[in-house]
Amino acid sequence: MTTFAPTMTTASSANGAPGAADAPSKRPVILVAPRWQEMERTLEVPEQLAPEEAMACVFADAILAAGGLPLMMPLTDDDDVLETMLAMCDGVAVPGGQDVNPALWGDESPYDESLLCGVRDAFELKLVRRVLELDKPLFATCRGMQLLNVALGGSLCMDVPGIAPLEGTGLWRHAMVLTDPAHPVDVEDGTLLARCIGGAGQIQANSSHHCCVDKMGEGVRLVARATDGIPEAIEVPSARFCLGVQWHPEYTWQRIATDFAIWRAFVEACR
Repeated sequence: MTTFAPTMTTASSANGAPGAADAPSKRPVILVAPRWQEMERTLEVPEQLAPEEAMACVFADAILAAGGLPLMMPLTDDDDVLETMLAMCDGVAVPGGQDVNPALWGDESPYDESLLCGVRDAFELKLVRRVLELDKPLFATCRGMQLLNVALGGSLCMDVPGIAPLEGTGLWRHAMVLTDPAHPVDVEDGTLLARCIGGAGQIQANSSHHCCVDKMGEGVRLVARATDGIPEAIEVPSARFCLGVQWHPEYTWQRIATDFAIWRAFVEACR
């Protein structure tokens, strides 16, 4: 993990010289929903290890660089623990990961269960709904954006490669491009996303997904699409700050200025 020097504030003595009370500035606490990985037995470790909860270092680095203090949450079904953690934070971020279960919006078609994570679905649905009730800033990426839409009654398309692109265009590559721009994204003017990126009408984004939002949830607004028509960002205008992007700005914040601008805007909203 990259180490970032904290921004400092200086407490001055009566004569104007720096005082002994110099201290780091207060960073807003950003709770990060954890990833969840089942561990496989191996020849080296034949015992069944417990599942692992984790946060990608690039996700933590982006929050730190933007001035926040990332704190990984435990996956829990204990409402008291959830409320305690939400009371101590200034904002919440939900990262990418496994597919959201189509059964959550009533789609009972056969689906590869190895791509799903029921533990995360249950935890994050409760988390997202409660964060919106408390009106705390929320930033969601990839799966997080999809989960946000489902939590508000929306649905997903589970096969982006099967979507017909806009007339006169070809479908961009939407999978396994994390460290480089994959395609342009058109951003709707006057939206939260547009304000985060200084009013830019088109940006570059990486891409690593095969699902995307379909029917919008209650109060959800689609605010950006890739130039082939694939949905790329949603927000909840009634919330203080609620933004979901389909791409992974945690991988490109050091190279793409608009991605870092989103992280900074989120952290500032948490102050």
